[in-house]
Amino acid sequence: MQVKIPFGDEPIAVELPNDVDILSMSAPAAIADPEKAIGEALQNPLGTESFDALIAHKCEERNSPSAVIVISDNTRPVPYTGATGILWPLVERLVAGGVAGADITVLVATGMHRGLTEAELKRMIDPRVHAAGVEFVNHNGKDAESLSYLGTTARGSEVYINRLYVESDIKILTGLVESHFMAGASGGRKSICPGLIGEESTKIFHGAEMMADLNSTDLKLSGNPCHEESFEVASKAGADFIINVTLDHSFNLTGVFAGELKTAHEAAVNHLKSYTAVEYSGEYDIVVTHAGFVGINHYQAAKSGTVAARIIKPGGHVLMVANNSDTDPVGSLEYRTALQLLTLNGPEAVDRIFKSPDWTFIPEQWQVQMWNRLFNKIPLNHFHYYSPQFGAAEYSLSPGEPLADLAGVTDSTTLIELIPRLIANGVERLRKELGEGARIAFLKDGPYGIPL
Repeated sequence: MQVKIPFGDEPIAVELPNDVDILSMSAPAAIADPEKAIGEALQNPLGTESFDALIAHKCEERNSPSAVIVISDNTRPVPYTGATGILWPLVERLVAGGVAGADITVLVATGMHRGLTEAELKRMIDPRVHAAGVEFVNHNGKDAESLSYLGTTARGSEVYINRLYVESDIKILTGLVESHFMAGASGGRKSICPGLIGEESTKIFHGAEMMADLNSTDLKLSGNPCHEESFEVASKAGADFIINVTLDHSFNLTGVFAGELKTAHEAAVNHLKSYTAVEYSGEYDIVVTHAGFVGINHYQAAKSGTVAARIIKPGGHVLMVANNSDTDPVGSLEYRTALQLLTLNGPEAVDRIFKSPDWTFIPEQWQVQMWNRLFNKIPLNHFHYYSPQFGAAEYSLSPGEPLADLAGVTDSTTLIELIPRLIANGVERLRKELGEGARIAFLKDGPYGIPL
């Protein structure tokens, strides 16, 4: 049978044996009139007054108030332009309500990721927003001068938040709600934590103990320590209004949730759960998957690894393809450092190292712990990875082996021809090794559909 794998601008058709189980999310209904839905959500928000009323009250309290709109970086397909765009309606209403364009800042919630370039911002943002004269700023969690200290959480996290955000009169969060392998779901409070926190604030929030907690997982909010810590940090910083969306496979709008931070976000998560959970029965010998839109580098591809870990048999094999199109296809220097430890020493040793009192915490080590959820079930060399942006150096740095080695493909060709050969040959070879009774699954949605 033929399936399609999202890869770059166009999906790639791949043939799989007829007895492969296709594990897929259900298809949520797309909103017929996105612009109308966005307008209605702003006018009738959840748990708070309308967006226009909020602006009016802020302008009454202070002449020429400042406003900050927090956006996600390019690892999330948040609609910030076109008919489904949620950014221009906010800017348009702010200006109409009396907030000058020069007093509006669009703040990119980079967390510990790199800042977006001017070209990237032009591609992802509605040109009307640029024309309105707003300022664009990348959060920098390593710049101590740009942060404000807001105390500590109950768990002891030192809360450092972007100063520009803290000091703005009107604080607005935007984002996409999808499953998240640590915090349960993205969006809401995550725009602030980790989106706007300082490096110091990651030491508990993304520390070894919290990442090892199995309640820090997809589609779980209640009892999830990562979600609870994120919400406590966000509550200290405050938010006047949020607008979050949900999307389908084709990035069509399926829900708009605006209003108070907790109320609107929880409504979005409940909607997400209704179609994101994927039923399955029993574990599989072979799992074929992809890194999805989010997998712009190996760091982000970990999200697909944790989903595959849910259904793979101990000792099984995982085949993953990823379009690592970021400026560095692996990730930051800190991530590379932690990843090399995994590749050289294995998952058990890395878990001990990260939990040792003698180990100095480094940012992004948490993502290596997420990879360990897979490698605690399968040997490193049972993970078969392909990225067109990887060369010999990147493969040697990363755990697993090149999918091309398994598939026996050495000649270069176009991606539309190569990827089907890599997967078909890899599955065929493993089936010969494991026997015809080997159970095989294809995770159609990569990191987004969550097997339960």
